[in-house]
Amino acid sequence: MQLLLTAVCVGQPAALSVGTRETVTGIDKRAVPLRVPVTPAGLDGDHVLNRQYHGGPDQAVYAYTVPDYACWADYFGALPVPGTFGENLVLSGLDSAALRVGDRLTVHGPDGNVTLEVTAPRIPCATLAARLQDDTFVRRFAQGRRPGAYLRVLTSGTLGAGDPVSVASAPAGSPTLGELFDLGLGARPDRATLEGYLQFPLAERLRGTVRDLLA
Repeated sequence: MQLLLTAVCVGQPAALSVGTRETVTGIDKRAVPLRVPVTPAGLDGDHVLNRQYHGGPDQAVYAYTVPDYACWADYFGALPVPGTFGENLVLSGLDSAALRVGDRLTVHGPDGNVTLEVTAPRIPCATLAARLQDDTFVRRFAQGRRPGAYLRVLTSGTLGAGDPVSVASAPAGSPTLGELFDLGLGARPDRATLEGYLQFPLAERLRGTVRDLLA
């Protein structure tokens, strides 16, 4: 089955009420029709405001998938619009929870290839719930177990909707994003499993979480 990049989205800073506070966020991503340059810092023109939890070289790009979207069709009454969850990229034919840390996605563009590496799942937060105007959405997202994938950029280039994508699998034993999503929501694997996670190219924030649990 041919995998495709079906949308590329960027976000501009915008005010959003999160609970009782007003914040400025870049979660409102919109699909763009042209090719977008991407570097280890992320997509050109994309704004990430909360650097404590998002962005940085290990979480430079956030991807969601068409099969993941399909699981939300009943909730939204239709397939979500690209960018709904704050994602930069939408990919066909993949289940994000089944991706493994270290999987490499190569996007084949007309002017060269872009290589992205899976580093972490997305853990739901109050900003996502506020974006969707649903106070229950953090719980819904957790129950859906469709986390999407944070990616680091190994090879810079440009990205555009319709680009074909190939996947090079991580070494055997690498944790799935579903397993790491469960970890972020309170699951506690045994010590040997946690130590094993550190053998793979986790995002630094996630690596810190694993180290804290081991300590």
